[in-house]
Amino acid sequence: MAESPSDPLTPSRFTWAQRGQTGRAALAVEFAALFVAIPVAIALFLPPTLLFPALFAFSVLGLILLWWTGGFDFRGLIRGWGRFDWPLFAAFAVLTALVSIAVLYATRPESLFSFLRRDPRFLLLVWLLYPLLSALPQELIFRVLFFHRYSRLFSGPRQGVLVNAAIFSLAHLMYWNWIVAIFTFAGGLAFSTGYLRRGFPWAWALHAIAGNILFAIGMGVYFYSGNVVRPF
Repeated sequence: MAESPSDPLTPSRFTWAQRGQTGRAALAVEFAALFVAIPVAIALFLPPTLLFPALFAFSVLGLILLWWTGGFDFRGLIRGWGRFDWPLFAAFAVLTALVSIAVLYATRPESLFSFLRRDPRFLLLVWLLYPLLSALPQELIFRVLFFHRYSRLFSGPRQGVLVNAAIFSLAHLMYWNWIVAIFTFAGGLAFSTGYLRRGFPWAWALHAIAGNILFAIGMGVYFYSGNVVRPF
């Protein structure tokens, strides 16, 4: 059943599944190929060193699909700063840091703040580039394209958010790590909910600060493609 229009997660700009809609089967096949088959194939067959070229190609394909879909106002990508909640943003950053420290302390304590201790200048470069080269293309694909093109596959925003978090976690399968799977699922929930409620700038900012905090604390030991070891 579709969500009520009064639901705070229900933005009027998206069309959720309706009975009798045509073309959903073909769209579902396309969705499965893009968000399931391709990430699984990357995890199984692509060398980890090709992660960023694959992300770039994936982003280009996503933008082409976004343009092909039509009806998307690209100016919306820079709207939403007025709905930016700085106290909530700070709370999210603190929670991300505390959880990351706790997990790393329990699993790889020697890696705590290792990046910061070993090469703080390179960490600063990561902080500058990660929001643009990683967080931005991921948000364009996993939030903008996902909800603009595929929202009518789902009964409402709650189902859409859950599926979004699941496929966002699946996209990180190539790291072959349960910690990465849990972190990215939780991140997917936060970023997709934020996108629906507050717009693209908010989701992008959450993703960017989360990634920068993870690398500063030392979670790059799990999120760095150079450390990937396939279990087969």
